[in-house]
Amino acid sequence: MTTAPAPTYDLLGIGIGPFDLGLAALAEPLDDVEAVFLDQRDGFSWHAGMLIEGTTLQVPFLADLVTMADPTSPYSFLAWLKATGRLYQFYIRESFYPLRAEYDQYCRWVAEQLPTLRWGRRVTSVVRVAAPASADGESGGYVFEVTAESVHGVEKHVEKYCAKHLVLGTGTQPRLPAHLQGLEGAGPVVHTSDYLPHRAELAASGSVTVVGSGQSAAEVYRDLLEGCGTGAGEHRVDWVTRSPRFFPMEYTKLTLEMTSPEYTDHYVSLPIEQRDVLAREQRNLYKGISGDLIDDIYDTLYRKSALGAEVPTTLLSDTEVTAARFDADGADGAGEYVLTLRHAQLGTTAEHRTRALVVATGYAATVPGFLAPGLVNLDHRGRYAVARDYTVDDDRRIHVVGVEEHTHGVTAPDLGFGPWRNSVILANVTGREPYATERRIAFQQFGLPASGLAPVETKAGQPDDEMEAAR
Repeated sequence: MTTAPAPTYDLLGIGIGPFDLGLAALAEPLDDVEAVFLDQRDGFSWHAGMLIEGTTLQVPFLADLVTMADPTSPYSFLAWLKATGRLYQFYIRESFYPLRAEYDQYCRWVAEQLPTLRWGRRVTSVVRVAAPASADGESGGYVFEVTAESVHGVEKHVEKYCAKHLVLGTGTQPRLPAHLQGLEGAGPVVHTSDYLPHRAELAASGSVTVVGSGQSAAEVYRDLLEGCGTGAGEHRVDWVTRSPRFFPMEYTKLTLEMTSPEYTDHYVSLPIEQRDVLAREQRNLYKGISGDLIDDIYDTLYRKSALGAEVPTTLLSDTEVTAARFDADGADGAGEYVLTLRHAQLGTTAEHRTRALVVATGYAATVPGFLAPGLVNLDHRGRYAVARDYTVDDDRRIHVVGVEEHTHGVTAPDLGFGPWRNSVILANVTGREPYATERRIAFQQFGLPASGLAPVETKAGQPDDEMEAAR
């Protein structure tokens, strides 16, 4: 085992998902930012288990890694289309929404061009250490020392890096309810994040149940629905969600203004208890299903049931899985999973049997164990206590990306808002504003102005009667 010397960087990112990849792309042309980004994987991969053929992003192509911060960047989605000879095809297609597989390929293309990315590095610790003294002997304060392991062949290397600023982009992890963990049976139990590698096995089981809501659940159900039937080699597929309905993602323009700096300011200013309530109430703003996909599911059911054909499928909303077990004697000796279902409105329960499960219960953010105790600020629930500028330490030198939903609301997971957040981080690192950060983009206001409402002028130049009465 060897230990490499520790270079000092202005900015070090841990984890290379779309948000940190975008930060690396925006930092690359800046002369006053020396940056490096570490990831334990061998290369970039974006939700590989859910790159189902034909699925699209739920945001337009402008929500790429860089465009909303720098439309002239050579790392834009349009630049990738031009470089790969697909720009005119995308233009003729006349859709703002790229395929998921396209977005993954685009990100890989950007990653291949950035020399600041270090793959195959597993970070094991982050601590604060004294910075080297300056040339005149004055104390240099402190820097963050990051220790990472890398494997080259059979030899393990320990690498150390020092940085003035950190960006934690370790992302979120698949979440399974406690009663669905540790199930051992004949058929697979997989989270949607690992769907594609198990798709054939799921279909071959003969009956699959999708548990959960949102776009991922809908995409998996739609994919399995195509092979659903009563013929040889076909299977049954059911969908159970505790959501009151199979709700679409709200995508009206005034609602989209909530992915704005102003709404983020408003959300951050609220008490933490109120933010936690809003996080549940606003799920349909970004965790719903695209309207087109809902319609496609219905049309597929209609087509498969034409002329009275029976489609072996059931869709259950407002229904929660409260318990699960494996029955080895069920299903002709092959065994079945037995789910206890409870309908919220009726308060009734029933058992549902299935040979395989796909769990679409989302992801959860966690604080990495490699951070030294006391390095970051946490709230009473053990979550990052994220300041408005995305920092989690008193000196405003440790930033987080993509895990601040509980403090910043709907903008946290939004791909289109990532470049704005990265612009704020780079402004903090450089002490200047290398990319303009818009302060106000919404027509509406998300709180009452301190001075009250201004009169609305009518065509005659007089205050509107209704507004005047409201005042």
